[in-house]
Amino acid sequence: MKAQDLRLYYLDTSAYLCILLNEEGAAGLVEELRGQGLVSSVLLILEANRNLVRLSRLGHLSPAKLNRCLERVREDQALLWLRDLTLDLCSGWDMPVVSTPRSLDLVHLRSALWFHKQKPLTRFVSFDDAQNQAAQELDLPVTTEAEGQS
Repeated sequence: MKAQDLRLYYLDTSAYLCILLNEEGAAGLVEELRGQGLVSSVLLILEANRNLVRLSRLGHLSPAKLNRCLERVREDQALLWLRDLTLDLCSGWDMPVVSTPRSLDLVHLRSALWFHKQKPLTRFVSFDDAQNQAAQELDLPVTTEAEGQS
């Protein structure tokens, strides 16, 4: 499949961690994303690594699983098209109409908008209800569980 034929999916950190940790909903999401273009912000790497260390410190991940997951994050960087955190992204005016996202969530939203302007996204994928609400306010394509998320 050629790059221009790929459907683009924006993954925020909650969706990526769901897949990485094989949480509920991961199998269907992996199937939906297989062979498609996956995009995100470089923030995903920072947040994923931070959350993995936090989970390990809380005793939810063994040291061996932590190391496997951290290695997988490094490997997955080659599979993702990542948007750098740049001044133009930070100084833009794109803001949801009603909700006020946290700063790091806004980075994901603005990154998704940037990709969406290059080539329309098939879906903005997040497991965070507030993030999905903000994405909908910005006219990003969101499918929630209530709407039949795969």
